[in-house]
Amino acid sequence: MHTDLNTRLIEKIPENYRPYAVLARLDRPVGIWLLLLPGWWAIMLAGGGLWRMALWDWYVFLLFGVGAVAMRGAGCVINDLWDRKLDQKVERTRVRPLASGEISVRQAFLFLTVLLVIGALILVQMNAVTMALGILVLPLIVAYPYMKRITCWPQLFLGITFNFGALMGWTAITGEIDFAPLFLYAGGILWTLGYDTIYAHQDKEDDALAGIKSTARLFGENSKNYVAAFYVCAWILLASGAVLADFHSMAFLFLLPALLHFLWQLWAWKMESPESSLKIFRSNVVVGWMVLAAFAFA
Repeated sequence: MHTDLNTRLIEKIPENYRPYAVLARLDRPVGIWLLLLPGWWAIMLAGGGLWRMALWDWYVFLLFGVGAVAMRGAGCVINDLWDRKLDQKVERTRVRPLASGEISVRQAFLFLTVLLVIGALILVQMNAVTMALGILVLPLIVAYPYMKRITCWPQLFLGITFNFGALMGWTAITGEIDFAPLFLYAGGILWTLGYDTIYAHQDKEDDALAGIKSTARLFGENSKNYVAAFYVCAWILLASGAVLADFHSMAFLFLLPALLHFLWQLWAWKMESPESSLKIFRSNVVVGWMVLAAFAFA
């Protein structure tokens, strides 16, 4: 249902621009939410919750939304520039605009420039600490696609890169880094390590033939045990971050729905089914919203 809706939305874009929307994965907004939500968690915690957030806090909240769309798109373009030849060897990715030749390398670089300019226009409105973090994450974004060639832990590197919003969201409101956002960041990394391991199970056979490394291939039949450990530790770290933010001593209770969702994922996930892996991966957007709601209303 979600895929059909996203496809219909993409089809409303003028035909000449449609390949760029696909290149930026606008037809697959799950990645935007997974990038955005850790930043929103931090903003909500730093702002004191839904009822205490100031007008500037809400403005930052909005800017992070726009920034997530632009920077996730930029990350996808960089990834596809790196992987355009590898993508041709994987059934699921060979139709991507760069792999199929629908968009040229030059056109992709021009589009990437536009997305980075949008990101920069948002970043310059932040304080110095947040701007420094935004600059610091750029080399990680560029390096991430190379990780699957040299390490069996590209999912860990993705988590390190993808959850910078937890640090930036906090500093955008407070102007400084504290222990609370560091716990959110660590929790986000483990969350990403879990859900991206699930995602990687879709392609493990093609990846093996193409020489692409992943935690799905590394963990193999033990993947559920590893994902379970990552999820439990992520949940503990997120709840601890909330407590450290002086948010509520009952943060563990408010985050209980997210823990139950993690348990449901582990029960429902069929590792050998690509369709199941994709479904469970996508369901992590619900987890992200559950955490945000806990921080908003606790």
